[in-house]
Amino acid sequence: MSPDTHRAELGLEETMSVLVTGGTGFIGAQVVRDLLEKGERKPVVFDINPSTKLLDDVADRVEVVRGDLGNFSHVLNLVKTFRPRVIYHIGGMLSMPSDADPAASFRANAMGTFHVLEAAKLFDVSQVLFSSTIATYGLDVRESFVDDYTLQRPQLFSELLGQFYKRKFGLDFRGVRYPSIVGPGVKTPGIVQYNAWVIEECGTGNAYTMYVKPETRCPVMYFKDASRAIVMLGEAPLENIKMVNYIVAGPTPAASAQELVDLVRAKVPGARIDFKVDGERQKVIDKFSIPLEDSLARKEWGWKCDYNQERIVDDFLQEMRLHPQRYT
Repeated sequence: MSPDTHRAELGLEETMSVLVTGGTGFIGAQVVRDLLEKGERKPVVFDINPSTKLLDDVADRVEVVRGDLGNFSHVLNLVKTFRPRVIYHIGGMLSMPSDADPAASFRANAMGTFHVLEAAKLFDVSQVLFSSTIATYGLDVRESFVDDYTLQRPQLFSELLGQFYKRKFGLDFRGVRYPSIVGPGVKTPGIVQYNAWVIEECGTGNAYTMYVKPETRCPVMYFKDASRAIVMLGEAPLENIKMVNYIVAGPTPAASAQELVDLVRAKVPGARIDFKVDGERQKVIDKFSIPLEDSLARKEWGWKCDYNQERIVDDFLQEMRLHPQRYT
């Protein structure tokens, strides 16, 4: 079957809406929801995990394609078939799984990004939005805060690859550098997951032990803000985009671990929380506990987070009450 026939059978217009890699995952599923609310028709969701649990109420409004970012044929066939005008490239492996399996991480993250960019070039995709991370600055930040001009000592290259495709081939590449993302249902281990797990565990009636010092302040962002940020970036006029890759910050200043615990206790009467510091984790978290400065995202495309720490806790608990099937 030809790509055009397949597109016609799916009822796709010549101006296909969007493709979201990692679209069944934590942030990707929320991006899909936000795009549907903005009127996008039948977004294509590409993921190695075909589960639509996080898209339960909109699964009939998306086209789910299972595939591997590390397989060039999968990505080429995907983009050739659906011809999206925009790709939200959110798929990839997080830091701890990457550290455990560096070969798989290289295929998914490094080669996966190359595959997306090359397919975008070959099939005339006009724009690629990339979800990056403040980890691009590495673990040797010596300034008292991090902004878009802070010296980077990264252990990844996808941002620079995107900038090369922008310079060499005229691709409208843009990226956001997320802090730690908070939201319900996160199962992937991570050094700073206490920000989410203390809310989720207490919200389901379990006790939780905070493994950081009470005064620890780790920059975070709610998953709904993370989705809104990358969608906003994609909508910004091209002439406004000067920095290309942007830090985006959540609540500022970040709540301390103790302040977060106090909020959870206020929202969940009887919440059982204690502190038992894990020294090794604390050493790593301290390297990420640097304030973020996102003035360029604010100036160039109007970014501002919607969710402060209290609203994060409120909405998190509400999500768990309203949609328990998504997060179990």
